[in-house]
Amino acid sequence: MVDILVVGSGGREHALGWKLSQSPKVGTIYHAPGNGGTSNNVDIEVHEIEKLAQFASEKKCLTIVGPEVPLAAGIVDVFAKKGLAIFGPTQDAARLESSKVWAKNFMKRNGIPTARFEIFDDAAKAKEYVKSVDYSLVVKADGFGSWKGRDCMQ
Repeated sequence: MVDILVVGSGGREHALGWKLSQSPKVGTIYHAPGNGGTSNNVDIEVHEIEKLAQFASEKKCLTIVGPEVPLAAGIVDVFAKKGLAIFGPTQDAARLESSKVWAKNFMKRNGIPTARFEIFDDAAKAKEYVKSVDYSLVVKADGFGSWKGRDCMQ
């Protein structure tokens, strides 16, 4: 049987732990930091990569990472260098999700179909562009979901 450390505190991590708990091949499931609906919660935050590595090493468990923050910070790369079993994309691969600018440029460079896009670092120029086009578009901020649900074109 394998013990597992699930990194994260959201619904995704709760669902992962719940489903994993149904396997006869899985022993103890730890959640770092976990939430009120998970058990075996460990008081280590998702950005505390060295502490997570130490815990995984001590418990000799497989680590599964849910949230973007530790993936973008390179948790998989750190664990791999330490010889620890972990499931998730490397820091470079995680950039496809953590940076819209990087992802769009990657798709363009590699001939992967994607919607038209423009990149701005000046809000006034971005507003001007939005007003100048005669087709529907989506405006996204680069980075993590800090702009979700906000009107970034005020």
